[in-house]
Amino acid sequence: MTIGFIGLGIMGESMCENIVKKHDDTVYCFDMVSAQVEKLAKVGAVPCKDNVELAQKSDVIISMVPKSEHSHAVYTQILGELKAGKLCIDMSTIDPSVSVEISEMVKKTGAEFIDAPVVKSKPAAIAGKLGIYVGGEESSYKKAEPILHYMGENVIRMGSNGKGLVMKICHNALVSQIQNGVNETSTLAKANGIDILTFATAISYGGGQNFYLDSKKEVISKEDYTTAFSIENEHKDIGICMKLAEESGVYMPGEENVKRVYDEAMKAGYAKEDFSATIKVVRAQKK
Repeated sequence: MTIGFIGLGIMGESMCENIVKKHDDTVYCFDMVSAQVEKLAKVGAVPCKDNVELAQKSDVIISMVPKSEHSHAVYTQILGELKAGKLCIDMSTIDPSVSVEISEMVKKTGAEFIDAPVVKSKPAAIAGKLGIYVGGEESSYKKAEPILHYMGENVIRMGSNGKGLVMKICHNALVSQIQNGVNETSTLAKANGIDILTFATAISYGGGQNFYLDSKKEVISKEDYTTAFSIENEHKDIGICMKLAEESGVYMPGEENVKRVYDEAMKAGYAKEDFSATIKVVRAQKK
């Protein structure tokens, strides 16, 4: 079974590398950035000239691209190469309604389609320990499951097409609200002479302990916002969340506040920094 991987960015390159190392057949790759393709070629992936060539040669096509319009463009481009027996796995974080539209388009060719967005960041992608939420038919999920386990240690099917993305958006919204709670309370502690590392230790003694603070306390202490997951990517996910909430008739005032913080971070020029850099926005706010 040949596998093709489209999109070799911060997460995609490590995800593809894990497939190359663990799969016993050819792995093809393509990205618009030739340097990324060259990186994967060095570890054993076979470069393709474009998405169409990759789709022609691959039994399983995996995509990991930034936005809804990119996913839609990829599957529109390769539609003529899809047929019964091929499986498409879009691991991008995009609007669930767009993913459902893509799934319908793909399935008309006879090919299968699942959405399989990931959680956690770059270190987990390198280690092959991502969390993966899947939306799609049970039979398609079963075919994809061994491949998904090349990249992730926790894989769960959430339901029909689009439901993996709904779960991913809910997950990232929750993280963003936990993050904002950490930002605000640690800023209050700092204003009263308690540094972030002491704050994190004290929080760990009670019910406020959380993975975000445990994993980001050193980053915040050193003010080294080297990107594991960017502000612009989380800003995109928050936008998808607010759209989904509106469509679902759900009021999310906590997430509205988070969106305000992220909007300010984008305006301040922090887009490419790690999403933990939002603490700079909160610290700068005055009542």
